[in-house]
Amino acid sequence: MPQTPPLGTTDLTRWRLRVSDGGRHVWHYLSEAEAREWPQTREDRYWLGLDMDVPDLPRAKTPLEAAENGMRFYKHLQSSDGHFAGEYGGPLFLLPGLVIGMYVTQTPIPEEWRIEIARYLWNRVNADGGWGLHIEGQSTVFGTALNYVVLRLVGVDPNDPLMVKARARLHQLGGATGAPSWGKFWLALLGVYDWEGVNPVPPELWLLPDWVPIHPWRWWVHTRMVYLPMGFLYGKRFAAPLDDLTRALRKELYVEPYESINWPKQRNNVAQVDVYAPHTRMLDAVFALVGRYEQYHVRWIREAGIRRAYELIVKEDENTGHQCLGPVNKMLNYVSRWIVDGPDSRAFALHREKLRDFCWMSGEGLMMTGTNGSQLWDTSFIMQALVDSGMAASPEWKSVCTAGLEWLDECQIRENPRFYRSAYRFSTRGAWPFSTREQGYTVSDCTAEGLKAVVMLQENGLDRRVNRRRLRDAVDLLLTMQNPGGGFASYETINGPELLEALNPAEVFGRIMIEYAYPECTTSVVTALQLFRRYDDYRAADIERTVKGAIKYILDAQRPDGSWFGSWAICFTYAAMFALESLSLAGYTYENNSRVRRACDFLVSKQQADGGWGESYRACELCEYVQADKSQVVNTAWAVIALLHAHYPKHEHIKRGVALIMQRQRDDGSWAQEQIEGIFNHNCAISYPNYKFSFTIWALGKAARELDWS
Repeated sequence: MPQTPPLGTTDLTRWRLRVSDGGRHVWHYLSEAEAREWPQTREDRYWLGLDMDVPDLPRAKTPLEAAENGMRFYKHLQSSDGHFAGEYGGPLFLLPGLVIGMYVTQTPIPEEWRIEIARYLWNRVNADGGWGLHIEGQSTVFGTALNYVVLRLVGVDPNDPLMVKARARLHQLGGATGAPSWGKFWLALLGVYDWEGVNPVPPELWLLPDWVPIHPWRWWVHTRMVYLPMGFLYGKRFAAPLDDLTRALRKELYVEPYESINWPKQRNNVAQVDVYAPHTRMLDAVFALVGRYEQYHVRWIREAGIRRAYELIVKEDENTGHQCLGPVNKMLNYVSRWIVDGPDSRAFALHREKLRDFCWMSGEGLMMTGTNGSQLWDTSFIMQALVDSGMAASPEWKSVCTAGLEWLDECQIRENPRFYRSAYRFSTRGAWPFSTREQGYTVSDCTAEGLKAVVMLQENGLDRRVNRRRLRDAVDLLLTMQNPGGGFASYETINGPELLEALNPAEVFGRIMIEYAYPECTTSVVTALQLFRRYDDYRAADIERTVKGAIKYILDAQRPDGSWFGSWAICFTYAAMFALESLSLAGYTYENNSRVRRACDFLVSKQQADGGWGESYRACELCEYVQADKSQVVNTAWAVIALLHAHYPKHEHIKRGVALIMQRQRDDGSWAQEQIEGIFNHNCAISYPNYKFSFTIWALGKAARELDWS
């Protein structure tokens, strides 16, 4: 790697994180005079990798002391409004959407963003000169081609050593013609890839009657919200006008001359290193059929499809305060609104303002995040950890808990979205989101974990800010989300047939076409309902029936070796923690249940020589346990909590895990960032850096409370 970032670095002491509007967080770069008037907080300095000036703490001798030391550090990261902000980066296909979207809409890219985007990619380049799907992945055409483009668009010279090596790696991989479909799409918008090389995304799909099994409303919500603006933009065949830079990119991205490329033959040309979900014969047949349709489509039907897609784009924007569901559809909607409404419109101004919500500044540079944050998710876990460990009863943590409860109160969604049924949205009344109330999407496990955190805090002596009616609203919502097999999916119920998975066009992600039930989501819901009914007899029979179905699903989802596959973090240790929690609350423990014993035996068999656990993200790709090179405090915390839930009697295994977490604790109470923690769609890792605080504190405190340490 070159010795210095290609555009240098900004003055990190001039960055500030501003929190407002119920958890919205935006990084600002100040002038020197402004910086003197607005001092950095320890929260700012932590995320920027600067010295926080916190004192060393007495070395912990017991797990409880270690948990308290951890919280004494972590409290510095609680934002002024009570939630816990944090980086939610990791995927490397998000920044290209931000930068290409801004470039094609002629949106000025702030100079400090240019510098820090280039520095981030410089910090995250692989040794071979390329970039992968995510920060720990091998170099791919998708990651290398699009991030090469990013660097050029922010002003990096093609002769910079970073670019020379990246271009060489891209050409070794076959050039940008082998990009997967999402990569081809972004390059086509920029005007450096011909639309004839992109498989069709007909907007006419949105004209189908709702009862049709392949209608997009039946797809997984992230997939349909990405392909909605893709259909609009494909129907328009929008491409930015060529300029000197994009003409140069046409020469730099390809092995062969741009003008000689047979573009229709590139539609299904995807580099093998990029392929995780290869095309099925059914999909290729559909593409061939739709390709013929493209040659003869009826113009008025195409225009009707474009109008219908745009109508739904507008509704998505207004339902989410122009945050959108996630960063990919955010930027595709952004371009779409610019085309129709224009750069001076109110809609585009609102969209432009919310770009900042997805840009997270770190010690490595500026990245684009996987949503507008993970605010609710992170806050709910540390609140539960404080209660479950008994620490919440201490006056030392009352202010932390009170502020957390106040924020959770504000975060709950009170009503359904403005465009509810007409935009194919699931109910949101009573929900907690993954990030913020404004973003406004129901998530089953986030609603459940938010409900649990509120109930635990309020039953632990704090003011009842969230009243009974609103708690019941959350329960009503959760009871509508169970699927026929007893399990719970992520955002909605399962609405489409699994056969739709044969039409997955994305190549790089697995199981993206419909919702699926997950052990983690199911556990969150069933434990929330079980906790709720300790204090309220509302809909007792419905809750009992739902819990029984959910427990049956969790037992059925267990693998023969005793494990559960985790779809939202890495991987088997994570899923075990959730599954064993729900089974414990149903009365199933190591002592009385063979399934629980098998699960514990599986976990203990993976314990490493140093007493810890560690999984590689490759476990999620391969669907089998893959040991990491070394143990990780997060995986270890999950395993410890899982064994404690199960009442595992061989305490020496738990205590060795606890000892590992204590040994890794720094003098100031913190833990170092180790490997990436999260995953989605089987093969894209994503960061949850707050996990190394919330779950380690939880594991230490819970172990201190439940085991004998005399």
